[in-house]
Amino acid sequence: PSPGAAAVSELGGGGRTGALARCVPASREGSQAASMVQQEPNGAPGLAVVGVAAAATAEVRLSRRRWVVVLLFSSYSLCNAFQWIQYSSINNIFVHFYEVNAFAIDWLSMSYMLTYIPLLFPVAWLLDKRGLRLIALVGSALNALGAWVKLGSLKPHLFPVTVLGQVICSLAQVFILGMPSRIASVWFGSHEVSTACSIAVFGNQLGIAVGFLVPPVLVPNVQDVEKLAYHISIMFFMTAGVATALFILVIIVFKEKPLHPPSRAQALIQSRPTEEYSYRRSILHLLRNTNFLLLMVTYGLNTGCFYALSTLLSRMVIHHYPGEEVNAGRIGLTIVLSGMSGALISGIWLDRTKTYKQTTLAVYVMSLIGMIVYTFTLSLGHLWVVFVTAGVLGFFMTGYLPLGFEFAAELTYPESEGTSSGLLNVSAQIFGIAFTISQGQIMDRFGTKEGNLFLCSFLFLGTIMTAFIKADLRRQQASLDNEQT
Repeated sequence: PSPGAAAVSELGGGGRTGALARCVPASREGSQAASMVQQEPNGAPGLAVVGVAAAATAEVRLSRRRWVVVLLFSSYSLCNAFQWIQYSSINNIFVHFYEVNAFAIDWLSMSYMLTYIPLLFPVAWLLDKRGLRLIALVGSALNALGAWVKLGSLKPHLFPVTVLGQVICSLAQVFILGMPSRIASVWFGSHEVSTACSIAVFGNQLGIAVGFLVPPVLVPNVQDVEKLAYHISIMFFMTAGVATALFILVIIVFKEKPLHPPSRAQALIQSRPTEEYSYRRSILHLLRNTNFLLLMVTYGLNTGCFYALSTLLSRMVIHHYPGEEVNAGRIGLTIVLSGMSGALISGIWLDRTKTYKQTTLAVYVMSLIGMIVYTFTLSLGHLWVVFVTAGVLGFFMTGYLPLGFEFAAELTYPESEGTSSGLLNVSAQIFGIAFTISQGQIMDRFGTKEGNLFLCSFLFLGTIMTAFIKADLRRQQASLDNEQT
């Protein structure tokens, strides 16, 4: 889940459909409001769409509020991702407290993946019909509600209550995970859309990082159940307080869309009548797009490996380094923090070069190499080596997440970014569940090295498939065509 990370995209205003027709040039006018920063030459061309007789005129500007919106989303995505991994990062402690087996605690993480699969399409439909603000409100509200429910599970026999709280948080994730590319498209200009998507994904990854770091510090491995309950309650209270504050901020701050479209491509989409949009037809268009289908599988393989690695990391590290719960959390933190820097760098790189295919393939190859190196260094007996190899792995594996979202948005324009990102996330959840269960069973029967080699084989398959994706950059072409006319 996240991350996930992250998180790990289904928002936006206005429907999407069909192909774009040529733009008709129009006169330019030059006003500039104090609260806005102008992006492109004054005024905007008339916009025409196939099947629509009338053309719409829109002034293209950037809103200062866009940074507040993306940072607020990133913050409550962080909180939701933290709740995803907070059990797995101290798996052995919760096993002792609730008197259940490790597989039951693993399912608290996998519930995020399982819930997402059947609910993606209803939520994506709701997003396209009702827009960004409603989805943001529901997602942040469910995130806060789940955090408060967990406070009712501070006794060993109340494991079902903590399961309920986690399921509610997993529902919130459905309203969160597919939003980054849609927020980027609706609020940001064509020269900064990839950077904005990276920042949105950044929050989900940071939440996973905090989820690795904080629980081992707040909840020490003590045998006294009452002391353990006290430490767990502190973690749950802090989480609930932060989630509630973020929900209140979403009510006050989060808006549907800016007053003016931020790019020519977005102006074309917003000019289209909503009755022209068919959600079912949009899904069919995506499923007939061969390049997108290849990306959907490869994204699922890479992100599914990350989900399995995150869920089982504590078990792997403690197996080789007994009593190192805190360092296991720090290794997870290292993976995600390096991945966040990788995501940010890749977003800036894409905005400057637009080399989506080449960058995606390069990062995929490096993820495979990083996983192989991590696999063969985990058991060497030197924790500092594990920190280094895990950091290199995280830089590329989690740095891949926003690349997938943005590459999908390019391949599928003008279809809804929420729908394309949602399908990517469904693929990730399916592979995440399969990989987590399979790798856990392989680790129990054969060992951690065999379990990690299992993931390496699928990363190799994903690398081969990525090489066959054609760089059909439709969104970039639409922007270029409109600027020329």
